Amino acid sequence: MKSVESYVRSIPDFPEPGIIFRDVTSVLQDPDGLKLSIDGIMDLLKDIDFDVVVGPESRGFIFGVPVAYNMGKAFVPVRKKGKLPCETIEMSYDLEYGQAVIEMHKDSIKPGQKVVIIDDLMATGGTVEAIIKLVEQLGGEVVKICFLMELAGLNGREKLGNYDVASVIRYEGK
Repeated sequence: MKSVESYVRSIPDFPEPGIIFRDVTSVLQDPDGLKLSIDGIMDLLKDIDFDVVVGPESRGFIFGVPVAYNMGKAFVPVRKKGKLPCETIEMSYDLEYGQAVIEMHKDSIKPGQKVVIIDDLMATGGTVEAIIKLVEQLGGEVVKICFLMELAGLNGREKLGNYDVASVIRYEGK
């Protein structure tokens, strides 16, 4: 079996010249790539005591749900504004060109619960920073943040401060 990195398709000059787009769909399309990615994230959590996995729409669902299932934990979705049916809390955050708003159900995290956040990619860290604020607003404690891939050149770790952040694959550039 190959390494998980070998399943990531790299597309040069997308979406603009000088950028290398790291395509996660090529990982998902291969059974071995998918298995390696989920196993890799679970390895990052092997010594972590936690109660619940939180994942943002949509690729956080793809990687977070199987990890939660395999580790016997609950999964809490974070969605774009207006997609959740019950009472929610929301947080806005900056995108490269504008703003976005995400929501969680108000009853999704209980005070004192230990939370792991899982997503496919850390770029600037803005989405996860907003998720941390939502989790803490509900009384949860973020004990680990895991990504399949990290674009280290975008300095997302700096935005996530003193949180325990790990990635299966780390790319030095953007």
